[in-house]
Amino acid sequence: MSTAILVDGAYFIKRFRQIEPDNAYDAERAADLVHRWATAHLVPSMRPAQNGVPRTDTLPRRELYRIFFYDCPPLLLKHHNPISKLAIDFSRSREATFRVELHNQLRSKRKLALRLGHLSKDVRWTIKPDRIAQLLRGQLQISDLTPDDVRIDTKQKGVDMRIGIDVASLAFKQHVDQIVLFAGDADFVPAAKMARREGIDFILDPMWQSIPDGLMEHIDGLRSTCPKPAPRRTAFSGATT
Repeated sequence: MSTAILVDGAYFIKRFRQIEPDNAYDAERAADLVHRWATAHLVPSMRPAQNGVPRTDTLPRRELYRIFFYDCPPLLLKHHNPISKLAIDFSRSREATFRVELHNQLRSKRKLALRLGHLSKDVRWTIKPDRIAQLLRGQLQISDLTPDDVRIDTKQKGVDMRIGIDVASLAFKQHVDQIVLFAGDADFVPAAKMARREGIDFILDPMWQSIPDGLMEHIDGLRSTCPKPAPRRTAFSGATT
């Protein structure tokens, strides 16, 4: 039997940018790493030691069924900044350019299916979190906000649903006996539980992100194939966290 690999695109991009910040908007690099880190799961780890003696033989390489990458098209509309009142064309933003090129790159990858949801039509502007904290502490007034202190807030729609449908289809039709999911929250738990009841080996790849307490009981294994992100440094002391 074979392995299906499902990748939550928004989560992958966030972690990819923490692992390789210098390549944050390099779509070709990101697409290559989606494929590389996904197919690394086809090569099993070494067999566990027996009677305290390490074993040098390895399990056979698994067959790839398909890689599924779930994301949404970027925001391509014009919206007025509520502070400056100027119209901003988001189709020309660095993020939109990156997302469009990433999707095009992924479409050319062998045995990779791109699953696109859509953005909610309810698009709003919001104050950036650090500025909200300053406002609540009284360190900043609403009148002090600048155009750079706000950002557009968009919500993805249909991504989690597509992941759930694909997990159910793969499990019920017995196309695979193993599913690997690149994700980091508990939204996938109902789908994972259903797949496991159908005998599917369900592996979570959180890309070295810590997972919520109790999540281990809903999966069959935890494995990250990407490099560990470098520890963050705080601005005030230089200490790592």
